[in-house]
Amino acid sequence: MLPVIALVGRPNVGKSTLFNRLTRTRSALVASFPGLTRDRQYGRSARGDFIVVDTGGLTGDEDGINGPMAEQAMQAIDEADLVVFMVDARDGRVVGDENIAGVLRRQDWQEDKNQQVPVLLTINKIDGINPDIVSGEFHTLGLGEPVCVSATNGHGIQQFIDVHVSAFLANPGVESYGLADTGIRIAVIGRPNTGKSTLVNRMLGEERVVVFDEAGTTRDSIYIPFEHDGKAYTIIDTAGIRRRGRVYESVEKFSVVKALEAIENAHVVILIIDAKDGIVEQDLHLLGHVLDAGRALVIAVNKWDGLVRETKKTVRLELERRLTFIDFAKIHFISALHGTGIKSLYGSIHRAYDSATLEIKTSELNRVLERAVDEHQPPLVRGRRIKLRYAHLGGSNPPVIVVHGNQTEFVPDAYRRYLEHRFIKAFKMEGTPVRLEFRTSDNPYKGHSNELNRRQVNKRRRLMDHVRKQKRQRKRRG
Repeated sequence: MLPVIALVGRPNVGKSTLFNRLTRTRSALVASFPGLTRDRQYGRSARGDFIVVDTGGLTGDEDGINGPMAEQAMQAIDEADLVVFMVDARDGRVVGDENIAGVLRRQDWQEDKNQQVPVLLTINKIDGINPDIVSGEFHTLGLGEPVCVSATNGHGIQQFIDVHVSAFLANPGVESYGLADTGIRIAVIGRPNTGKSTLVNRMLGEERVVVFDEAGTTRDSIYIPFEHDGKAYTIIDTAGIRRRGRVYESVEKFSVVKALEAIENAHVVILIIDAKDGIVEQDLHLLGHVLDAGRALVIAVNKWDGLVRETKKTVRLELERRLTFIDFAKIHFISALHGTGIKSLYGSIHRAYDSATLEIKTSELNRVLERAVDEHQPPLVRGRRIKLRYAHLGGSNPPVIVVHGNQTEFVPDAYRRYLEHRFIKAFKMEGTPVRLEFRTSDNPYKGHSNELNRRQVNKRRRLMDHVRKQKRQRKRRG
């Protein structure tokens, strides 16, 4: 059980930079761009036993997307054991800092807590500035003695943890909060505005990530541990991935990179397809990324309830026609907004995960391989038959089956796909691709010439003399 520290403050005061500094990761996107962070980002500190929560900047303007962002920050404050209120030394004390300080002093939204959450005022970007002068300016906020740090360069961070954070967390009144076992990691990917964050909130049963009717609302990959029916999961909400030619902002380019990293880190990937648009080229590109990573796959066609019967039939036929190459993946027709079909996703997720991590005995693999070769022999190469001798399991997630034999480098793609389907069918795999690796047995005599003994040398000489004699006789006759 670990305590939770929430980082709050105005936009662009360095919360994400401090988050990355404390966790020693690059999990949070950092750029000189206000409003970059919009959701709560959790991470375990590498400098102490506590959980750090990065939040979106509080502006006081609740119009548009700023309203949901403020709600996310307030939820982080509500579940925290310590609030680190960050201010900017270069900007000085501004009205926004005073408004946030007033909210933190009151904490009138926490009706279920017996005591107020302690607040640690932290002045960031202190490089080249006299800390005594800056501290005096922020004393008027009424939050006690401020701490001066530089999240970018790491100045004062260790003292910030050892002296100030440890003193607050040592309070016996602090209630600890533990990150549950991560369990199955589920990455939700798709094009912008297809309903990824809505699906994540529906599966979590709360408004955990910001949902707004605007493409590009999610910018970072958010890892969220949760439990469902007593089983542990970690769901990853990712940024929408557009075609490369339509990615203009550098921030969005980093968001795409984080989304692709989430695919690599996941056990199971849920691809969201917008039913109103049908499957488009970018969806196929995303499928290519999932297949290259070898991850288990579940396809969810969202916004299904808003279609008429004729359109639904057309979409089904189009999916069957264009997704024949991933016939192992289960397709669900859902409505993330209304919750239709969401429960059935868990069954497909578990079947895909179990198939991707399946342990198969070598004897069973060889039995399937022998039966497949007997029913359909490999082709001939230069007059010689390709021989597949035995197979064994070489890895999981995705399952890697290593097949040994002769001339395996000439196995055609069609025969490779035939064997993949045989293994999938034999072991009842669902939702995961199977990778085959062919290895040719080494010839121990390759590159070695046979040394003849004296008797063999004499026999060869007599043979060559006989051949030359036959040639001379044919010339005389001619």
